[in-house]
Amino acid sequence: MNIIKAEQIRNMDDMEIERKLVDLREELMLLYSAQTGGGITDNPAKAKMLRRQIARILTVKNEEKKWQEWARE
Repeated sequence: MNIIKAEQIRNMDDMEIERKLVDLREELMLLYSAQTGGGITDNPAKAKMLRRQIARILTVKNEEKKWQEWARE
């Protein structure tokens, strides 16, 4: 899985960002359910990486939202 940089997120359109966010959340949910079911994961740090990517996407979305609000004033 590739790490998404903030600059890459800023270059995406809104639909692509939402789609990526949903995909990451689904992948994290599946990973958690596999871990709680007693399964062994191939990469134990994957959950942390997914959480950070989700946070990065949400941070960029909030920055853009605040920038738009500031520009309207």
